[in-house]
Amino acid sequence: MKKNGILNSDISRTLSYLGHTDRIAIGDCGLPIPDETERIDLALAFGVPTFMQTLEIVAGDMKIEKIILAEEIKTHNPDVLQQVNALFENQNIEIEFVSHTALKECTRQCKAVIRTGETTPYANIILQAGCIFS
Repeated sequence: MKKNGILNSDISRTLSYLGHTDRIAIGDCGLPIPDETERIDLALAFGVPTFMQTLEIVAGDMKIEKIILAEEIKTHNPDVLQQVNALFENQNIEIEFVSHTALKECTRQCKAVIRTGETTPYANIILQAGCIFS
């Protein structure tokens, strides 16, 4: 039995399979997930688990070089944006903003989308894997 780290076997497996520049997404409970992309469904009830709880745990176990957010988060969910910025500050991680439509299209190239119980708008992110050696 695993002693530390992410206990969810699907998330743990997905993270261990990632190579440099591979991507995963974490989304709210309304984010559409393409049929061809693996769905890791954590949603238990509205708000459980939250987007930030999930992001913090995944980010603690993943080398991230870039994040992609919807441009709309700036005006429609500034509280979550502030929390995301605080989580990644001083980590030398590139931040890219795209339209929400473009973000949804990008999920087609993700190895998996982790669905949370989050119910606030535009609480979706794409995480691009960095290289763990220099």
